[in-house]
Amino acid sequence: MNKNLKKMISYYKPYRKVFAADMFFAIAASFVALAIPLIARYITSTIIYLEKDEVLRQTLMLGAVMAVLVAISCYCNYFISNYGHVMGAKIEYDMREEIFEHLQKLSFAFYDNQKVGALMSRITTDLFDITELMHHGPENIVISIIKIFGAFVIMMCISPVLTLAAFALVPVMFVYAYFFNGKMKRAFRRNREKISDINSRIEDNLSGIRVVKSFANEEIEKEKFNKGNMGFLAAKKNSYFYMGGYHAGLSSFSLLITIVVLAAGAIFISSEMIEVTDLITFLLYINVLTEPIKTLIDFTEQFQNGYTGFERFMEIMSIEPDIADEEGAEELSEVSGAIDFDNVSFRYEESSGKVLSHIHLHVDAGEYVALVGSSGAGKSTLCSLIPRFYDVTGGAVKIDGRDVRTLKLKSLRDHIGIVQQDVYLFVGTVYDNIRYGRPDATREEVIEAAKNANAHEFILSLPNGYETDIGQRGIKLSGGQKQRLSIARVFLKNPPILIFDEATSALDNESEKVVQESLEKLAKNRTTFVIAHRLTTIQNAKRILVLTENGIAEEGSHRELLAKGGIYEKLYRYYSRPESCS
Repeated sequence: MNKNLKKMISYYKPYRKVFAADMFFAIAASFVALAIPLIARYITSTIIYLEKDEVLRQTLMLGAVMAVLVAISCYCNYFISNYGHVMGAKIEYDMREEIFEHLQKLSFAFYDNQKVGALMSRITTDLFDITELMHHGPENIVISIIKIFGAFVIMMCISPVLTLAAFALVPVMFVYAYFFNGKMKRAFRRNREKISDINSRIEDNLSGIRVVKSFANEEIEKEKFNKGNMGFLAAKKNSYFYMGGYHAGLSSFSLLITIVVLAAGAIFISSEMIEVTDLITFLLYINVLTEPIKTLIDFTEQFQNGYTGFERFMEIMSIEPDIADEEGAEELSEVSGAIDFDNVSFRYEESSGKVLSHIHLHVDAGEYVALVGSSGAGKSTLCSLIPRFYDVTGGAVKIDGRDVRTLKLKSLRDHIGIVQQDVYLFVGTVYDNIRYGRPDATREEVIEAAKNANAHEFILSLPNGYETDIGQRGIKLSGGQKQRLSIARVFLKNPPILIFDEATSALDNESEKVVQESLEKLAKNRTTFVIAHRLTTIQNAKRILVLTENGIAEEGSHRELLAKGGIYEKLYRYYSRPESCS
């Protein structure tokens, strides 16, 4: 916990001056609150017994002083609410930027085991609660301590016995608060976990809404959501049970303090131990005393929310990227594109079996290599090792003789272009999505890339041409159109190494032909790996590798492999049957 608190406090560093001013005005507002009952005591104990004219003069003077104090208090509260909140918003900005940047560094292995909705919850809801705590927490503690301690000192000066009566219940309050504190912390942590589950369910449902509707499975989705929602409600009920006991108990203690002071005051007045004005002053200070107690009640709830959120924030921040630049990593430059898989083995997790085992493969610069095999043979995994989406668990992957682990990640991936089956297009325009391949490209270069990808004509037919908004994930475009935009993006990037991961398998025959032409044009004079499901698309490849669970089983051209009558021949015959293509 101490480590987390130190990290949390470090976020105040860039805003030290604003934080100091916030604390100054919080202290000033506290002293104003303590001063006004003293002025009231002076009026009731001294001024009302003076001559009429003197009473009027001094009352007006003290009224003016109290008005000035109220004005000071007003500005103090304005500064705390305005500039203090802005400071909190800036801290939230810094933390969100930090966690987003960190999430960008984490590898595919991390995202393989995460839900997007849960991560979104940590970036939004958690951070808001954290910064509310970081803004209000320190000032609430300072104000509460000053008011409670200040009221105690002033009340002791007025009447020690009545003060002891007023504070008699305070130790019991702390014991009560300590008991409920632990219960609330555990309950609020469960709340966070449940709301993350709900966010994940919503994100999953809305992302796949077309699938949901196509199967008319709205009711099933509703049932799944309700199950998660009920879990969240149960967790909320549990936390509110303890919160209710916490609030009700401490509020009752505040009222009991007032009752004890009234009863004790009446006894002490009758025994001539205190004056009536002392009891009036005490009752005014009871309000000053109970207000910070209520603030501490709110702070405790706020602390549970904020600190639980910060622990979840630190859980993510403490995850070290398993794919990162090694110390002394070098830039990759002047790439010819020769690639070697030197005794490569790979498994996704320590507990899982090997996906690839002792792969030996050399690909010449500019060579066109096709990878085929049954599902799960490791075709995509093999290609994912080249840009270091995953790291080998044995052996090495080399580009131009250099182990990819010795190269800087950005420079490595800058030289590799990937066209996948599942095209991801970002919200925005056609132009924005093509330019994503090279953000500093000119408009002329973007258009040239679109022409090379056979996309220029269909783009011009869109309502606003290159400025047409394509919707979430390019939903307004056909599969072939989206694929050509992704190819244009890679054309613009202009990398020496290409990976086509079943880039045409989801397209109709007409779209496939157009996209295939674009791919072949793109692949010219580049080292190219093609993962193929439709074997008809790689018949012209001079080198085809057949992958199985045992590694590379066969190698050769289309004709050579058919002549062998082995695995490739069986795959080709199977996928060439009419029913397999229907």
